Amino acid sequence: MSLGSTIQCKIADALDSAERERSPIEALATLYPGITEEDAYAVQNINAQRAVKNGKRLVGYKLGLTSREAQRQFNVFQPDFGHLFDSMAVLDDGVIQLSSLIQPKIEGEIAFVLGRDLKGPGVTIIDVLGAIDYATAALEIVDSRIKEWRITAEDTIADNGSSSRFVLCGVKRRIEGIDFSGLGMALYQNGEVKVTGAGAAVMGNPLAAVVFLANELSKFDRTLRAGEVILSGALSSMLTVAYGDFFSCEIASLGKVRVRFTQKGGDHGTH
Repeated sequence: MSLGSTIQCKIADALDSAERERSPIEALATLYPGITEEDAYAVQNINAQRAVKNGKRLVGYKLGLTSREAQRQFNVFQPDFGHLFDSMAVLDDGVIQLSSLIQPKIEGEIAFVLGRDLKGPGVTIIDVLGAIDYATAALEIVDSRIKEWRITAEDTIADNGSSSRFVLCGVKRRIEGIDFSGLGMALYQNGEVKVTGAGAAVMGNPLAAVVFLANELSKFDRTLRAGEVILSGALSSMLTVAYGDFFSCEIASLGKVRVRFTQKGGDHGTH
């Protein structure tokens, strides 16, 4: 049974305040034991609508918890999605102010940019192949507004998929002939390879994540639009971010993308 719109709005307000004040809250499942996935997406949508009203522009979506490793890490066993806004985008080799975040982590991902609209239900891999303009390497900086990342599926869904910032590589690679399942990835921290992964970690094929997203959005009567970015999900486990860290993600055929974290004066090059 749904918690109802009044409590959903209350939760949305709490998450919004947590982000603005950089002060995390207790897990939603603890505060509201009856919270459902339906409630969580309603909360996410309330804050997405608030962001648009405040002048932010929707530029795409991110998928989360698409790999078995990420699911095991947080004991969550289903993919989710969140909204991406222009305020989250950072230029390749840009700088992010660490103090603007709460408890950030970073992931290497394959990003797709659409060349035409894509609307479910019934979207297939063939439809996705026809809709993608190009693919590129990406870094996603995730950040939970829930204390100590003690999240359930409902927590991360309500919290916009634990999204925060993203960085796209400047390489725009046409997708013809690419086996996305077999693409290898290396995620570097301060020049040292920390984790590796492959496209198959994302639902067997990152294209399957786009299929999932398009069909899930159709339940909300939403359409993926031409020009939108889709972050298809982490290719390996997350890394924790600290002051002064420099990260880069290299994905075969898709290029290398970089970002740095400083204590002050960051977020240079943000779109």
